[in-house]
Amino acid sequence: MTDANETKIKDEIEKMEYEPLLPIEKKLIAWSLILGGVLLVVLIWISYTFFPAGH
Repeated sequence: MTDANETKIKDEIEKMEYEPLLPIEKKLIAWSLILGGVLLVVLIWISYTFFPAGH
């Protein structure tokens, strides 16, 4: 990208109005983080239970 393009993008971003997250978006983010954490714990448990040689 050239400096002119970067300046245009910067100007457009600065012109954008702030839009807070909707409640449903907040719930989706929370559920995604919770699901990711739970699945990570499950995968670690499976790893330690069924593949103990590396530990």
